[in-house]
Amino acid sequence: MALEQARQMPSRPGVYLMKDAGGSILYVGKAANLRSRVRSYFGSTGKLEQKVQRMIARAANIDFFITGSEEEALVLELTLIKRYRPRYNVRLKDDKSFPYLKIDLNEDWPRVQITRRLENDGSRYFGPFARASSIRRALKAIKDIFPFRPCSRNLSKPISRPCLEFDLHNCSGPCIGAINRKEYLETIKQLILFLEGRQEVVVRQLEGKMKQAAEALDYEKAARLRDQIEAVREVVRWQKMATTVRGDQDVIAFAQDKDQAYTQVFFIRGGKLISRESFTLQGTRYEVPEQIMTSFVKHFYNSASYIPPLILLQHQVAEKAAIERWLLGKRGSRVQIQAPLRGNKKRLLDTVAENAAQSMEHLVARRLAAPATIKTALDEVKRELNLPRLPLRMEGYDISNIQGKAAAGSMVVFERGRPQPAHYRRFRIKTVPAADDYAMLREVIQRRFSHREGKEDRNNWSILPDLVLIDGGRGQLNAVFEAMQAIGADRVPVASLAKENEELFTRQKKAAIKLPQSSPGLQLLQRLRDEAHRFALGYHHRLRQKQTLGSALDDVPGIGAKRKRQLLRQFGSVRAIREAPLPELAATKGMSQSLAQKIKECL
Repeated sequence: MALEQARQMPSRPGVYLMKDAGGSILYVGKAANLRSRVRSYFGSTGKLEQKVQRMIARAANIDFFITGSEEEALVLELTLIKRYRPRYNVRLKDDKSFPYLKIDLNEDWPRVQITRRLENDGSRYFGPFARASSIRRALKAIKDIFPFRPCSRNLSKPISRPCLEFDLHNCSGPCIGAINRKEYLETIKQLILFLEGRQEVVVRQLEGKMKQAAEALDYEKAARLRDQIEAVREVVRWQKMATTVRGDQDVIAFAQDKDQAYTQVFFIRGGKLISRESFTLQGTRYEVPEQIMTSFVKHFYNSASYIPPLILLQHQVAEKAAIERWLLGKRGSRVQIQAPLRGNKKRLLDTVAENAAQSMEHLVARRLAAPATIKTALDEVKRELNLPRLPLRMEGYDISNIQGKAAAGSMVVFERGRPQPAHYRRFRIKTVPAADDYAMLREVIQRRFSHREGKEDRNNWSILPDLVLIDGGRGQLNAVFEAMQAIGADRVPVASLAKENEELFTRQKKAAIKLPQSSPGLQLLQRLRDEAHRFALGYHHRLRQKQTLGSALDDVPGIGAKRKRQLLRQFGSVRAIREAPLPELAATKGMSQSLAQKIKECL
């Protein structure tokens, strides 16, 4: 039925709605040509993404709306996505109306308010912000510089005493006549300039007023203006960017974690960063970066109070020409969308992308560290791996080497789901000369569990884990179990986690254990596995660096292992030794003028 509907669709711009047998909307999409776009879903299914294949398998009916243009279709698509929140659309996690900062210029004494309604009522709007708490922080910062009235009191009726906000210098007191209307409107004007990123204009105006107040011997007012100027300049200093940018632009980048994308928007006005906001997109697991960026740009600028002439993106958008025409209609003048590959703009984008990645890591770590999440994860690991008790202490192991050289092993420890770096151990492989991961794992395991009694207690060797996790598949698991059996530690449960398909292997089950990606237990084991990999790789790099540094000095006559260590300890690298002045080199412990000269000649 869906295929027949696709064939009968008009070749017009519009929006289509994929529905299941129960009438629930699965997906909302827009198209410049409805028939062509919808029929493309029913061609060779092998060329479709997994997500689209699953959607088409469930689609029983297709509805559509014809629009006058592709831009109209884009607006309707956004409205319908926001209304129905279809399962297969990429969407903002918090899809209610964004909060804005509103300054109502129609009032005699304009207030600064938080609102979720963006209206064409003559007021000035700033935003959108990701959450109301962001606006409250912004208000708290600017009230110290530009005291405005926070209340909705009728100011036509004078009162005898002001509220606490006036005593705290957060309000200029129009209710008691402490400021006249002209001065108050001037404060609001400066506040608007400040929020637009034009702080230099504000500083010049305040300096002029301070000079006038000083000439009029009104030193109290001059001092107050001086403090305002310093406060504005402090904000300007905070906003300075390491890279040179000009004009107004928004810079957007994201970091993806499974089914979510954490997006950061840097707002640059007048060449300075005035603020930034973070947003979360859901439903991104099977989407390419281009589509994720396209979805965010459409959702975000559908609600934006201001659209700059330039938008810099980490990834190019699909339908670029249509989106630029749509933004032109909203802004009233041309809007450029760029995804730069080099230069200052690319460096700026890299900064935003790094911020997004850091924000993602903090959010994920915070979510995974929540007590309820950890309890659920530990219970799941115990159940799925059929462990005799809750894995309160887990040890993860990995090997890192290049063709057997500088081989290193790692042991990391999680207790109650949290890393315990003080218990981490690293191993330099001693008995395996060639590239043999199985033999290296056996050596590490034997060395670790041979220390579980007696005088090594101070290093926590005697604490047996509730689970040993190996980075690898069935082969690595068997090698480790053999080593544990040989040393009498085979009562400790052991499992392995393979990266390729994220499959778990145990000795008790022949088949691999496959947990869903959203499983808290799997995510905990992945963190343990990845931490073991990171720790092993770091030690391997250090060993390689030492070998590389040392080899350059091995060819210098008269420089043995002891002098080599002393030189590297003193200067840190062969390059530093090569560039060091001859007298400084000769003054190193164990060195002489003639040895220093030989080193210079050889290096």
